[in-house]
Amino acid sequence: MTITQRNLDGYGAPAIEWARVKAVLDSQLTQAPETGGPQRHTVWLTTINPDGSPHVMPLGVLPWDVSWYFTSGLATRKSRNLARDPRCVLSVATDPFDLVVEGLAQRVTDAGELASVAEVFARGGWPCRVEGDALTAEFSAPSAGPAPWHLYRVQPATVFALGTSEPYGATKFQLD
Repeated sequence: MTITQRNLDGYGAPAIEWARVKAVLDSQLTQAPETGGPQRHTVWLTTINPDGSPHVMPLGVLPWDVSWYFTSGLATRKSRNLARDPRCVLSVATDPFDLVVEGLAQRVTDAGELASVAEVFARGGWPCRVEGDALTAEFSAPSAGPAPWHLYRVQPATVFALGTSEPYGATKFQLD
């Protein structure tokens, strides 16, 4: 993978190092109270409505193998939007920087990948299991809609890191 970067900071701060950004991208961004900033990590998914307007919803993500995974029921607005146009943005406030991840959401249907991701979700506290080409469990986030939930993978294409603590800075990373 080739990574190019551009320093976006107009105040003289150095570019943010990719290694620092990747460490946050690969970390478990828990939504438990008092675990992130502000107070917890909420990942926001932006999709495109049929009229071109944005649709934004919070969701839980599983960072794994250079991708971010999330689930959604077929009847939800976000799933319908992604079926029509897979372009999306995921954003989250962390310390030491806010992250904006642009990419394409791809529905995961491969049995092996579904099983592997379900196992990682289960180890993290969500006891899901594979059912056909989707995941199911006794519970999920209210915004996911009713079971079964389709699994989506977003591989970052562009990542913006915007410093929230010293030395601050703003850097754009292009992943090819």
